[in-house]
Parts: sequence; C-alpha cells; structure tokens
Amino acid sequence: MSVINWFEDRRKFGGLIGAFLEEAARSSTTNERDRRIGVNATKGLWARCDNRGNMLHVKFLKRNKSVCEERGHHLSMNSMERIELSIDPNTWIPMDEDATARDVLSFSDEDSYENHILASQDKTGLTDAVQTGIGYLNGTLIALGVMDFHFMGGSMGCVVGEKITRLIEYATQKLLPLVLICASGGARMQEGTLSLMQTAKISSVLHLYQAQNKLLHISVLTYPTTGGVTASSGMLGDIIIAESKAYIAFAGKRVIEQTLRQKIPDDFQAAESLFANGLLDSIIPRNLLKGVLSEISELYLSAPYKRDLSKYY
Repeated sequence: MSVINWFEDRRKFGGLIGAFLEEAARSSTTNERDRRIGVNATKGLWARCDNRGNMLHVKFLKRNKSVCEERGHHLSMNSMERIELSIDPNTWIPMDEDATARDVLSFSDEDSYENHILASQDKTGLTDAVQTGIGYLNGTLIALGVMDFHFMGGSMGCVVGEKITRLIEYATQKLLPLVLICASGGARMQEGTLSLMQTAKISSVLHLYQAQNKLLHISVLTYPTTGGVTASSGMLGDIIIAESKAYIAFAGKRVIEQTLRQKIPDDFQAAESLFANGLLDSIIPRNLLKGVLSEISELYLSAPYKRDLSKYY
C-alpha cells in the first residue's frame, strides 16, 4: 500500500468514526422511559458482552433485543424491556404496582434490608422484583408476569409471591393464558421462611389454574433461573421454554459438587443440557419468542380445552 493510499484510508475511516460518534451523541439524550428500560446515560453508550468481552453500542444492542450479533449471546434484559418485547404497543395494563416489601424480621447484613430495598427501587424504578399485568400478544389477551434480576437479583420475597399469586388468580377468573418470565436467584434470604412460603403458595394456585380449570401456563426461563423460583413457577409450566445458554438450577454447581463430592460438567445447568435431558420443551431465540408465544396461545384458545374429560377416567 502506498503512503497516499494509506492516508486516504485513514481519512475515510476517520469520517466514519466521526459520523458514528455524532449519531451516538444524538442518541445519548434520553427521557424517563428510556431510563426505565435500561438505557442510562450515566452508564455510558457501550455495553460489554459478558460472553466474549467485546464492546457493543447500546443503540444497536437495543435494536437487536440485547443479543450479541457476533456470537448470538443473549445479554441480560430488565423487566420493562421484556414487556416491550412481548406485549403489543400501548396495550400493557400493570397490576399491583404499589406493593412494597416490609422488613418484618429487622434483617441486616452490611446494611439494613430496608436500605437494600430503597437502593434497588432507586436503581430500577420498580417497587419490587416482578412486574405483573395483562396485555395483548399479537392480538391475544394474556396475563404476563416478568421477573427483574436487576432488583436484588430477582429474589422472590412476599411481594413477588403475592403479585404472581394475584396474577394467576386473575388469569383464572378471566380464563386467560398465563406467561411467566423467570429471572431470579431464588428466595429472598432477608425474609427467611416467609419467602420460602411463596413457593408453596404459587404452586397451589397454579394447581387450581392448570389442573382444575385446564388453563395454559407457559414458563419462560432466562439467565438465571434458580432456587425457589425454579422449584415453583419455573418448572410448573404446561410448556417450558428457555433462552439460549440460560443458567437453570435449583442448587448451584458448587453446592452440588460439595454435596456429592464429585466434579460436574461446566454446562451441566445450561439450557441446552436440560433440553437434552428432557427438562425443557424448547429453546427459543429471543427475536422469535413473541411469535412462538403467540402461536401457542392462539392454538390453545382454538382448542376445546374446557371439555369435560371426567367420563374418560
């Protein structure tokens, strides 16, 4: 390459970078809605892929539904982003938005439980680690619950358990398909046994919804789905779907190895491993998820699911 050509390439490359930075600067002006769905100017305009470490521009990452174009790695999404991904525009009606946790055990570690709650509320704009409501999925009305890992690791305390329970009860009354999107580290330790009770409460109301009323529950497992959430709503779906490479477990890898005193494979609790062993129905890429959920819901609603089957048993 000649010196002249080298300078010409540098000039063109510099022009592309300049145009890109100008566009990025225009995109940096965000409103409150952008803040709630995860585009926060204080965190910069770039995100790092936690799989390969490459840098991804927030604008293009958001357009690609938080999936890395290079390797197809699914990055974390907050609950508002998932609602926008799943529900038709301007049809989302939230439920129980004002429910907040109480520190009934006066729990504290490095800080008080109350301060942990306030910090997470300020960080996410949510009152607790799940959003519930109803909305249209490609024209089909559904009940939707979406857990948010950014709020105290998506941990399930009394508020999360109560909101999911109320959502299921509402879906039962209105005969709606139910979709629960899981992203959680498990039960919330700051609420002790009270948080563990939510597992039984959700499981019992799901039994009424599914077995007695023959209604459809679709469970969507994302990274991560662990602990009490896996043991309740996560694995009780009529259809269980996972995102690619999602970490799904009850106990963690280290706990299992220390208990069994043997090494387990690194991908032992990845979605692909669970699917190969029959614990999942399908692994769906994020950009196809809404269409798949829509087709399942439409197929279910067109079937005679309320038929009395007792005469066959």
